[in-house]
Amino acid sequence: MKFKFNLKREVKIGAAILIVLAIIAFTERRRGEVSIKDISVKIDNVHENHFLDESDVMKLMQLNQENLKGAEITTVNLKEVEKRVKAEPFIKDAQLYSDLKGNVVVNVELRRPVARIVRNDGPDGYIAEDGRVMPVSDRFTSRVVLISGPYIRQLLKQKTVDETEEGKQLLELIKAIRDDEFWSAQIAQLDIDSKARVTMFSQVGDERIEFGKPDNLEMKFKKLKIFYKEILPRMGWNKYKRVNLEYEGQIVAE
Repeated sequence: MKFKFNLKREVKIGAAILIVLAIIAFTERRRGEVSIKDISVKIDNVHENHFLDESDVMKLMQLNQENLKGAEITTVNLKEVEKRVKAEPFIKDAQLYSDLKGNVVVNVELRRPVARIVRNDGPDGYIAEDGRVMPVSDRFTSRVVLISGPYIRQLLKQKTVDETEEGKQLLELIKAIRDDEFWSAQIAQLDIDSKARVTMFSQVGDERIEFGKPDNLEMKFKKLKIFYKEILPRMGWNKYKRVNLEYEGQIVAE
């Protein structure tokens, strides 16, 4: 294969590369000369979880807004500030950048809680959609399914609940309840014993639903729906105190 050297083409390519490099260098130099005018915090909160506001994010940044105004943009280590903001459990993601007008812009995305961990011997906590264990807030309470029982001590030791296989299964169970309109309205609380076996308590009725390990979700929820849609309307809502879904192919109600 012969390679033909085209001097005119090579010169054009070289000139284009030099122009691009010059533009980048000019932009970087201009950026270094720009003074900070303002800090803008934007919170992405589509689920209306008001755990944090703009002032809270400013505190996490650990920047003195008044003292920064007028300082050169290069005096702020944006990556380090971004790292501090991301360390907050309520925050799922954060992006910090500066524009050519001298504004430091902070885009923050908040985590969405899917369950609340409740206990008598210490502070409560939340489980987020991505599995992160979060503290509660004095400012806002999210209406989600409650989690109780001996197993929650193990959950509170973890940064995320899906660090273990049992935790992954539990998170899938919580999401299955949340994503189903009927179950999210029906199931109020999950009590989990030390072996990760789940007992459910409903919003209406006194029955205790023994779900067992959070596996075979489709089969167990199918049986539970038969219980609610076909058995209870015929037998009465206060007929049973205990429902067991652990046995394959059958529903045990007492």
